[in-house]
Amino acid sequence: MDPAADPAPGGADAVRIAVRKRLRSTVIDVTPVFGFTLTFALTHRLGVALTLALAAGAGVFLLRLVRKEPVRQALAVLAVVCVQGVLAGRTGDATNFFLPHLVLHGVMAVVTPVLLWLGWPPLGVMVGLATGERTAWRRCTVRRRAFAKGHLVLYAGNLLMLSVQLPLFLAGEAVALGTVDVFQPLVLAIGALLGWRVYRRSVGTHRCEAPVGTSPAPSLPAPHRPAPHRPAPSEPAPAPSAP
Repeated sequence: MDPAADPAPGGADAVRIAVRKRLRSTVIDVTPVFGFTLTFALTHRLGVALTLALAAGAGVFLLRLVRKEPVRQALAVLAVVCVQGVLAGRTGDATNFFLPHLVLHGVMAVVTPVLLWLGWPPLGVMVGLATGERTAWRRCTVRRRAFAKGHLVLYAGNLLMLSVQLPLFLAGEAVALGTVDVFQPLVLAIGALLGWRVYRRSVGTHRCEAPVGTSPAPSLPAPHRPAPHRPAPSEPAPAPSAP
């Protein structure tokens, strides 16, 4: 195997296509958030906003089923919307609708440095899934470090989102918080594309001659062959056999 800078033919195109697909998918997923934010901004009635958000979540679920997309992802979106609705409905605070997303960003802000230190940059995992390479890129030290550098761009975007969302949440600004949450997919998509560019520039024209952590196969010793018997000088030569 030769883990090159571009692991598969059209790898760069595969990453761009994957980012565009993920962006479109996430835009659909934020429909409940957009509906909740817009309705609450116009009516300031939490019950109406929650009803519209849950209806939008059910609509996203049905749309994914019609498009024959993975049911697991559709269920995940619907489950998150239900959790958001329960939190906001029980507390009577519209800002709690965005609490799951805020917790997710906080967890990623803490976990990402650990993953980078362990040699598992999430950008590398995403690119491996997009190109079909899986985790083979980890065998190359240069590519592993390049993915870590590229993911720092995504990490910076995550910290930026968290630094904006947390003060809004503490201030109880539900509409502003929802507006920021709606633009989150665009920020992440731009961060992913910039991170991919940083990775490509860091790798350059590097090609790995052998996977990291492997050593050349040891050469096996030649099989031992007994030397032909030669009579000693004092030993008479055997008499030739008669025909």
